[in-house]
Amino acid sequence: MLDHAAKVELSRVEIREIARYAVACALPALAIFERERPDDTRPRAAIDAAQSFANGGERTKALRDSAWAAQRAAQEARDAGQVAASDAARAALAAAGAAFLHPLAKATQVKHILGSPAHAARAFELSTGDDPTVGAEHIVQSRIRAHPVVRDVLRRYPPAPPGGGRVGELIRQLDALLR
Repeated sequence: MLDHAAKVELSRVEIREIARYAVACALPALAIFERERPDDTRPRAAIDAAQSFANGGERTKALRDSAWAAQRAAQEARDAGQVAASDAARAALAAAGAAFLHPLAKATQVKHILGSPAHAARAFELSTGDDPTVGAEHIVQSRIRAHPVVRDVLRRYPPAPPGGGRVGELIRQLDALLR
């Protein structure tokens, strides 16, 4: 078992690959959000900012701010009863947050790697009447999308933590598939 103080070695190239993966997983779910809330561009801006980082940009305050804005969009969608749109926005939030993966050997960091595909899978489930087979299919697609660098980085961390409801279950399923 890894010590809580243990550090994980991460290069900027590896973090960029994690962000690229998170963007690829979140992007398909963005249509769910934009269909429900067409005038709200915050999740798309978060995905675009994450893509810019993945393509060589810096981790900036603007990137972090876009993640927080996507979180607010998710909360507003949830408050409006648009739960699928809320999880789609959370996938965008997680894509932007992936750029801030910490080199701490803690299971909670796995959410920075796999949060985007898990929230996207949940958005797809909710958009089809809470059908878990739809989420499972997105998890399979997310497994296929994972570059070997993503798998290698993931294996440096402890397994995904318990809890987190259905999204936590999806994270653990994908974690098991990628290890």
